[in-house]
Amino acid sequence: MTDLFHPTRSHTTSVHETSTLDSLARTPGSRRQFIKGVIASGAVASSAGFVFGCSPDSSAPTVAGGVERLVTLNVNGQARPVDVLPNETLAMTLRYKLGLTGTKLGCDRGECGACTVNIDGVTHYSCSTLTHSVRGRQVLTVEGLESADGTLHPVQQAMIDELGPQCGFCTPGQVMSAVALLDSNPSPTREEVRHAMSGNLCRCGAYDHYLNSVMRAAKV
Repeated sequence: MTDLFHPTRSHTTSVHETSTLDSLARTPGSRRQFIKGVIASGAVASSAGFVFGCSPDSSAPTVAGGVERLVTLNVNGQARPVDVLPNETLAMTLRYKLGLTGTKLGCDRGECGACTVNIDGVTHYSCSTLTHSVRGRQVLTVEGLESADGTLHPVQQAMIDELGPQCGFCTPGQVMSAVALLDSNPSPTREEVRHAMSGNLCRCGAYDHYLNSVMRAAKV
């Protein structure tokens, strides 16, 4: 039986995707294109090969204790009905039930910031936020930043222009923290940006690149 939170993946698809991305990343002049793909979707590899072994079960809307399981969340401006366990985290729901894999799971204990999403305009670690707690609130993930005509958010575009990411894994969380900052403070100082981004770790050590990207976006 497929675990609700651990999707299966086709080996053939995985090898093909990895080969394609590796090739793209190594091709001269293509690094900016590679980064654009990572920043726009939050995906280091395509999620097309994933099979989500879960779906809303309208026949069992409640569990012991009277906790309603079938709920509707407001995610990226859309009403999304989903079957949620009482102890389920928002990161799990977004990734494995709504298919929004831009939200990354790194430490899964609220320390690295890879899972950062914005809730009512404030950054939250989705790995430490229960899904039931965001009912009636506005959840924004990296997938919701791109406009209907395909225009990237200024923060996303700035990170492409500055070649901010290296491996790209922490990038969605970095983007969401930067977006929340600029929404509340459109003209931050360099130190204010550094403080606002301090909850997002980068194993590649590309902190100055991310910092430069946010400062660039603030001038747009």
